[in-house]
Amino acid sequence: MMIDLHTHSLFSDGELLPSELIRRAVVCGYQAIAVTDHADFSNYDFIIPRIIKICSKINMAGTITAIAGIELTHVFPDDIAMLAADARSMGAGIVVVHGETIVEPVAPGTNSKAIDAGIDILAHPGLITVEEVQRAASKGVFLEISSRGGHSLCNGHVAHLAKKYNARLVLNSDAHAPYDLLTREHAEKVAIGSGLDKKDFVEMLHNSKEIVAKTLKK
Repeated sequence: MMIDLHTHSLFSDGELLPSELIRRAVVCGYQAIAVTDHADFSNYDFIIPRIIKICSKINMAGTITAIAGIELTHVFPDDIAMLAADARSMGAGIVVVHGETIVEPVAPGTNSKAIDAGIDILAHPGLITVEEVQRAASKGVFLEISSRGGHSLCNGHVAHLAKKYNARLVLNSDAHAPYDLLTREHAEKVAIGSGLDKKDFVEMLHNSKEIVAKTLKK
């Protein structure tokens, strides 16, 4: 069963209400999903309570584990730690940071400051450096293998350095639309296309389960 810890609803740039996004994940066979809409100082305090509300309602039904998260996006690097801490204090179960993908003008230093902040997942970290991968490994920050077009261009680079320096990986869809949600079969192909093997793919699923379990204990 799939676990996806990076998705978007119409509270940012996704196409679906959180409830429909999560319902479609149920139909796709997901075990757990995190709704992690894009946020900066302008909207994080608006998004988080609303995602918490719908995830709590859906969790009562018991068909899927729904987690309210946030993806800090195009935030000034020096503000990441403060905003991440504030998001957690508001109840965000998973804090993702929009990493230095090569297809967007993300501010240099975002990867480094996100790792230093101890966020949960550094999404699509692009041409992440060896030193940053080593720090992610030591701090327990998970690096993302992405199935999203554009962001996925550096999957091979991320996977290679993560394996070499023992950083932990997760595989996410970064879903913005219904067709972005992943089947397990397609997710495995994304992993193999990144230079990983089936054992690595299973390990990524276990890593995602670990994040979910940790979140539920909070």
